[in-house]
Amino acid sequence: MQENRKYDLLSNINVTPLVDVILVLLIIFMVTAPMMQTGIDVDLPESKATAIPSKEERLVITVKRDGKIFINDYEVTLESLQDKLKGIYQNRPQKGVFLRADKNLPYGYIVKVMSVIREAGIYKLGMVTELEKTKAGTKEKPK
Repeated sequence: MQENRKYDLLSNINVTPLVDVILVLLIIFMVTAPMMQTGIDVDLPESKATAIPSKEERLVITVKRDGKIFINDYEVTLESLQDKLKGIYQNRPQKGVFLRADKNLPYGYIVKVMSVIREAGIYKLGMVTELEKTKAGTKEKPK
């Protein structure tokens, strides 16, 4: 005996696999996004100091080994640095920057850059360093 079964087509979309795929993609992008940031290579001095907590995003001024100066990723000259900083911070109440300088630069040049930053009216200056490495080659955990 053969039964006549009538099969109905389902017109509902199953969204569970779609949500699973979207969540996996979201996690992948969240993990890979920090790795995609490009920057300027600087050989930073090492320190045992811990990170400075900061509520607002500050500019990063980078001084490379060859003396080139960058505001975030944009190259500027020492002569134009003060005018650029004044223009950036003219309407901001909180004025602060982070300074990343190559450890092989002469101390006098770094002081000159710091004085130009101060002449621009910026008195909050954070120095960026790397954590000191232990003898085994791993970085020390902050205390």
